[in-house]
Amino acid sequence: MIRRSLLVLGVLCMLGSCSALNNLPGSNVTTISESEAAQGIREALDQGVGRGISLLNKQDGFFGNQAYKLLLPQEAQKIENTLRQLGMNGLVDRTILQINRAAEDAVGNARPIFVDAITSMSIADAINIVKGSKDAATQYFREKTTNKLIAAFTPTIKSSLDKFSATKYYGDMINTYNGFPTTINKLNPDLPSYVVGKAVEALFDQIALEEANIRANAAARTTDILKKVFGYAARS
Repeated sequence: MIRRSLLVLGVLCMLGSCSALNNLPGSNVTTISESEAAQGIREALDQGVGRGISLLNKQDGFFGNQAYKLLLPQEAQKIENTLRQLGMNGLVDRTILQINRAAEDAVGNARPIFVDAITSMSIADAINIVKGSKDAATQYFREKTTNKLIAAFTPTIKSSLDKFSATKYYGDMINTYNGFPTTINKLNPDLPSYVVGKAVEALFDQIALEEANIRANAAARTTDILKKVFGYAARS
């Protein structure tokens, strides 16, 4: 009974309806079981992940989105400025485009990692997310998946960078700059690590947006269990 009461408290508080606890006796709010709450959270997470990945894993998912578009690593930006001043805009632009294409290609491989985190979620994890802050699910993913994403993304990003010739264009750009007689400090920034970090952050940002949408927008709850678990605000 204590665990059931905590669950009900969590669902109501998450939805901004803690005052409705005064109406609990006889309320159908108590018909939500812990397993239903866990199922609802898992479906919300799966829906958020799927939509977030689909928005990034397509042409211009990164390049066409000013919030996520990858520019050159900070330490390489002086290379960009120098090459552009010398009329090599085409080389720089191709490099930036193909880096973004690689990121768009690679994020499609993230789903199995998130699915593993969702399926391994305990009822306690689900309740903590229900009771937590508005981005509790995203923070859960950060804790459970960040290291796995980085480990899995690194070879994937390298492969995608090669697939879209981003490695070649980037190497051409770096070598051109390093070949100038005036270049004293040769540069070779770690492109894969840079792209991995940007791709992971973009994924978490998209998941946070989807989580907020599901919590706030009834139309975003596309299954019966989502409507049941997240729909009490309208009835309280």
